Amino acid sequence: MPDKTDARAKARFRLGTTIFIIGFCSPVLIPFVTATDLPLKWKATLSGALALGIPELFSIIAIAIMGKPGFVHLKEIVAKYFKKYGPPERVTRNRYRFGLILFIFPLLMAWTLPYIGHLLPFYQENLLTFSIAGDVLFVSSLFVLGGEFWDKLQALFVYEANVEKN
Repeated sequence: MPDKTDARAKARFRLGTTIFIIGFCSPVLIPFVTATDLPLKWKATLSGALALGIPELFSIIAIAIMGKPGFVHLKEIVAKYFKKYGPPERVTRNRYRFGLILFIFPLLMAWTLPYIGHLLPFYQENLLTFSIAGDVLFVSSLFVLGGEFWDKLQALFVYEANVEKN
């Protein structure tokens, strides 16, 4: 006969995970809110809540439902997924160079295009496309560069970090 507490723990984990996912996906509803005929103040309030309030609130509720063991188990599942599909720890020299190009190019474009964008006839009409493409390049560069680069990037924000020369 199965243990009732084990069945309850599984049900709480499933419910908590569902609430966590719903909260995490709530920003997807923002375009639907902005497409409604609601007053602008309501649209802004609801959009802000969907982007910044609801995901955090639902995360807290999910953790409260799952409990610490359930949340630790969920973190282990997510970490295992990202470890499997995330960036490798060490990459080849060519991949690193290519990743640096992907990393630096969007930064240079973000700094220069506001000043020289008027010289490009297609830039002004496609600002959003350029912004999204730059963001995608920048984020993808972090995965191309690998895990060691993440450590280097993290060290920029740690005062006690030291450079070790080879």
